[in-house]
Amino acid sequence: MDAFVDLPSSALAPGVSPVRIHYRDVGAGRPLVILHGGWGYEIYPFDRQQHALAATHRVVIPDRTGYGGSGRLERQEADFHHRAAAETLAVIEALGLERPVLWGHSDGAVIALLAGLAAPERLAGLIVEATHLFRSKPASREFFATMMADPDGLGARVTAVLAREHGEGWRDLIRTNGVAWLRIADDGGPDEDLYGGRLAALQVPTLMIHGARDPRTEPGELDALGAALAGVAQFEIVAEGGHSPHSERATADEVTRVAQRFLTGVP
Repeated sequence: MDAFVDLPSSALAPGVSPVRIHYRDVGAGRPLVILHGGWGYEIYPFDRQQHALAATHRVVIPDRTGYGGSGRLERQEADFHHRAAAETLAVIEALGLERPVLWGHSDGAVIALLAGLAAPERLAGLIVEATHLFRSKPASREFFATMMADPDGLGARVTAVLAREHGEGWRDLIRTNGVAWLRIADDGGPDEDLYGGRLAALQVPTLMIHGARDPRTEPGELDALGAALAGVAQFEIVAEGGHSPHSERATADEVTRVAQRFLTGVP
């Protein structure tokens, strides 16, 4: 089911009121909120997970401001992950979701972790997939530059999906995300992370899922994530996984089983 909820305000849309958020809503049971990455939902869909989990969970998938059916994003600030975490918590409150689990992918995983750090009492657990740690991503800089300067250079299949989901403004959306990531790198030191060094303070049960072949993972980043979340999170490294193990044909079912086991154990 597609639906909308109006927020009084959002840090992603300063000066706008109300802020209209589109969301997908399937199933019934304990709430699970899925947070998409920087290209939106459709490019890495959670269709298999919706089908598998709808019998036991109410699966809510919001489009954050700027994406899909939600309101426009005028500018993507370098602190957009923090702003999106605040918007996520506002959506949870507006929908009356009681202590959901957040499943975030890529940018959505960063947003989920920041929400967990900001409001652990409001969340039952986190699943973070293909998350980022380092502010500076040298191996991805050319990729972000392509997003900024030549979104069509991402390829015909990708751009067709982006155009279908986000409409005529899809290029501006992708450019803003590329620009934001370049600014994140330029505004921080080489050893700074996206969480201000606070990940070890996380108090929410967490499952980290990561593809061993993720091209957006910097050398040493996965080990650094493991060290930052040691004793805090469970780890599932998917040997054949790339940047989106949940939607990749070879790994999607494995990821779904791992997530189901985690969700069953969340108090």
